[in-house]
Amino acid sequence: MSDYRRVMPEPASTDTAGPNTSWWSLLLGDVHCVAQRDPAARSRFEAWTIYPGVHAMAAYRIAHALWARGWRYVPRWLSFVARMVTHVDIHPGAVIGARCFIDHGAGVVIGETAVIGNDVTLYHGVTLGGTSWHPGKRHPTLGDHVVIGVGAKILGPITIGQHARIAANSVVIDPVPEGATVVGIPGRVVAPRARAAPYGFDLNHHLIPDPVGKALACLLERVAHLEQAAQAGPAAVAAQCHVGCDDRCTPSAHFSSPPDMSSGE
Repeated sequence: MSDYRRVMPEPASTDTAGPNTSWWSLLLGDVHCVAQRDPAARSRFEAWTIYPGVHAMAAYRIAHALWARGWRYVPRWLSFVARMVTHVDIHPGAVIGARCFIDHGAGVVIGETAVIGNDVTLYHGVTLGGTSWHPGKRHPTLGDHVVIGVGAKILGPITIGQHARIAANSVVIDPVPEGATVVGIPGRVVAPRARAAPYGFDLNHHLIPDPVGKALACLLERVAHLEQAAQAGPAAVAAQCHVGCDDRCTPSAHFSSPPDMSSGE
């Protein structure tokens, strides 16, 4: 069996999923992008036969074409069948661009009014969900080249800018600027600019900053310095206290004389 990466040409990154783009060309793009973003893919045959993300996208492409022509029950039925087979729930009303890669597939949910750009990567457990029961736009919009980590939840009619990265298990409820990296619950921007990616896709999730871990490390280091200073006396505490503290942090606050309990006060 030939090497998938050697025989399969890379699609042009400027191609978009326009209204006149055929189902077959979109499906080929969904298969081609597997080789670019999954080192485990060894052949075209594997991508066609055992990748649930590819199967889910194939079913979605058909269901969405019917949905756009005014059909309702049949597209929803196709989506229902695809969910049973692939564990990927994509509403046929969602708009998904070219070369969308759903890795592993299990647990991915994409709502009806979600809009996904080109060259987007979704890992398992990702939810593009709504926060309202009212009709209209209630699901997120993802720009091109967005990467959503494992288990992340993007909720509401917010916009995720191009080249943004959402860390694993983050819950994003606010818009994300272009190129930013978001971490946490609720999600916060920890890196305002995208890192350079030699192959066009930044999949190094282990390099995403951890603001909570960093804050805890700083606090532990601070406590260690203050404990050492306390052993040296109030003057040393005063010197340490004014490093990174405000004026309210004074040695008298730490070493005030205790009340005389023998007098009953």
